[in-house]
Amino acid sequence: MRDDPALVTFVERARAGDQAAWNALVDRYAPLVYGICRRYRLQDADTEDAGAAVWLRLVERLATIREPAALPGWLTTTTRNECLRVLRTRRRDIPAELVDGPDTRADEDFLVVQERAIALRAAFAQLNERCRELLSRLFADPPTPYAKISADLGIAVGAIGPSRQRCLEHLRRDPALAPLLTEVTG
Repeated sequence: MRDDPALVTFVERARAGDQAAWNALVDRYAPLVYGICRRYRLQDADTEDAGAAVWLRLVERLATIREPAALPGWLTTTTRNECLRVLRTRRRDIPAELVDGPDTRADEDFLVVQERAIALRAAFAQLNERCRELLSRLFADPPTPYAKISADLGIAVGAIGPSRQRCLEHLRRDPALAPLLTEVTG
């Protein structure tokens, strides 16, 4: 995910004062920030405080981040530090494993999972409406039966599988997913 051109573009545009780019960064990485806060078992109000502090720090330091593609790592580190600060400020007992810092390998795994989810959502949003609807129904829990999909979307039952394959192929070709597919297969 280090070579994500969309991320680099968003960071550069946000540095230049583009509000839409800033909003895109927040939308893209809010699940990462708040997911880390949940791992520290912060209460809702504390999670909001820590998250707000992270975004404020990013506003203050966005111009100093040398490598825009490293933003997810910066957010992870900053969020962990904010969570610990909130815990200390609230005068709670901090579990020993949090004082020493959580397992960094678990953080790296969590970051990779979050980056993959973000990239998948971005690629999925680029699909046409018919593909999004078809894949949403097929991958729902529980999956929608083919007969219902056929009736609702006006697709012959025999065409659902080939349509699914075409939609998934469009998804695989999306530039946001290309680095992930290389990691998985390489």
